[in-house]
Amino acid sequence: MEIHSYSPADTEAAGETLGKRLKANDVVALFGELGAGKTAFVRGAARALSVKGRVTSPTFAIVNEYKGSLPVYHFDLYRLNSAEELFDIGWEDYLDAGGVTIVEWSERIEGSLPAKRYDVSIKADGEGSRIITITERGDKYENTCL
Repeated sequence: MEIHSYSPADTEAAGETLGKRLKANDVVALFGELGAGKTAFVRGAARALSVKGRVTSPTFAIVNEYKGSLPVYHFDLYRLNSAEELFDIGWEDYLDAGGVTIVEWSERIEGSLPAKRYDVSIKADGEGSRIITITERGDKYENTCL
């Protein structure tokens, strides 16, 4: 699925569209340059999952946890030095904890991502506009058609 975004609100709406489909133990891997709109996308997904309160990038904390209809585990791996650091903070435990795991800067741990996931690529397409591509990975998502 490809979505054109012309504002942060559009990017949040795209996140909300995917967020309405997310279930326990789903993983969303976000890919995009600095300032692409990854956190805006997460805000929309979190809103769809009934998260109340402010959703911010956990750049220094690595992971923020939000309460909603499902727990949301929001990772920002920008400052991660190695995949080993991810496992030190309990990565595998989060994946099986019954919530939704959303990962900014997924390109830093591609080899550690589960095969069954949603990949979301956000790329600049002119001044202020973005192309958001959502791809379902793994047989878990066959024929779900966003």
